[in-house]
Amino acid sequence: MIAIFGRKGSFDVRIPPYKLVEERHMTIFTADICDEHSEKVQVLDAGYKNYGGAENCQGEITTIKLDKNNSDLIKLLRDEDGTGKVVVVDVDQEYFAVVGENLMKFAHKNNYAGIIINGYVRDTFQIKDIPVALFALDTCPKKAIPVTSGERAITLSFGGVEFTHGAYLYADTDGVIVTAKEIV
Repeated sequence: MIAIFGRKGSFDVRIPPYKLVEERHMTIFTADICDEHSEKVQVLDAGYKNYGGAENCQGEITTIKLDKNNSDLIKLLRDEDGTGKVVVVDVDQEYFAVVGENLMKFAHKNNYAGIIINGYVRDTFQIKDIPVALFALDTCPKKAIPVTSGERAITLSFGGVEFTHGAYLYADTDGVIVTAKEIV
């Protein structure tokens, strides 16, 4: 809680803790990387929109393939340090929400730079201010309930890009690009 003092006294303002943390910014843009390293980049097809509170992100790719249920993604975002990482999630464009407010809070708490989903998100009103980039196809209010297992650290292919675990990803308002390793 933060106290604000004015001419007529003071009052308390409740600010969520994630709003008090300085946002992580990229210093170079995807368009510049594509111009300078065109032979080294893969560009994700159009149609993916950022629903998160960070306009951009970059980091080492962590991959996970889900079969509807997101319980393995919950464990990843909640329990593992994400410093310098972007999670890439493939659910084969199944129409259900993969990430919402709770998972975005986990991602922020554990320092993930971003999440890229070949699927859908929900709680967009609540997540728009959480400083983690969240690129997805669109929204869906429903989540998948049956618990199923996912696969981690595998190569995923969607949107014209191969996402290899350990490769590097850059994303901003112009799009999402992938390189074999960090190049800038």
